[in-house]
Amino acid sequence: MPGIARKVLRLTFTIAGTVAPKKAGKLAFRVFSLAPPRDPKGERARNVFAAGAARLARAETFALTTPHGKVMSYRMSPPADAAVPGAGRFLIVHGWGSRSEYMSALAEGIVKATGGEVVLIDFPGHGASSGRSLDMRLAVEAITAADQHFGPFAGAVGHSFGGASLMVAARQMLPKFPRFMPGRMALIGAPSELGGVLRYRAQQLGLTDITRAYLEREVRRVTGRRSRDFDIAGDGPDLDMPVLIVHAEDDKEVSADHARRYAAQGPQVKLGWANGYGHRRIIAAPPTISLVSAFMAGDDDPQVPETD
Repeated sequence: MPGIARKVLRLTFTIAGTVAPKKAGKLAFRVFSLAPPRDPKGERARNVFAAGAARLARAETFALTTPHGKVMSYRMSPPADAAVPGAGRFLIVHGWGSRSEYMSALAEGIVKATGGEVVLIDFPGHGASSGRSLDMRLAVEAITAADQHFGPFAGAVGHSFGGASLMVAARQMLPKFPRFMPGRMALIGAPSELGGVLRYRAQQLGLTDITRAYLEREVRRVTGRRSRDFDIAGDGPDLDMPVLIVHAEDDKEVSADHARRYAAQGPQVKLGWANGYGHRRIIAAPPTISLVSAFMAGDDDPQVPETD
């Protein structure tokens, strides 16, 4: 969020939090849920987007219908002579402010490594999907729609908010939706809990204590849970599946401590580092594609190949 916009919002919430804290809490939830602009910013982003769009141009597209709108999906398949019978189908979901084009290099890597199909979805308010907002309920609803249309999935991969959403769905932290159970899961740069994220953003906007309380009420009204209940690494049913965590220690948006929290959950969770790629470049980084593709192909403890 640009500095000027943040200052204006802080002033707005300072006044509204004093005069009408309940309305301020509802407004804060809408602000936090508002999806950012969909178009790429900067020449590098435009080039990466264009390359991703070219990959997705070869995919089949499906518009999935949910109670809250349209979720665009893309199915990438291997050439007939490279398809592996029984390889299965894999789901990929992007992070906040991203879209399927940016995940397409990773999808292509998984197709080549497994000989199976890969399905990518655009979350609500992102990419070619409808809407202007995204929250955890809408994300899990989109994952459920993909699972019902394309599933069951042999594996699922999510970046950042998308990784957290997959884990929320797999732990059935929103009881309204059926439990999401892929054969294995890989999380890239994903937060392990959401309460701290919400507190940080509330602090950024200078929300008063009473406004924060009403914000929490809105979170509970929409999702059925309090923000502190979203302890994704430590709550919900045991994950009886192999899990791979890929993170960069130089990630400035989601601390590497989140990766370590996931890795502490048990021997079924493996941790791989893709250092030097931060939070966003990591999704198309060679170490990430190598680790995740090998993991989806059945290697429960993949290693980044050494280079000369």
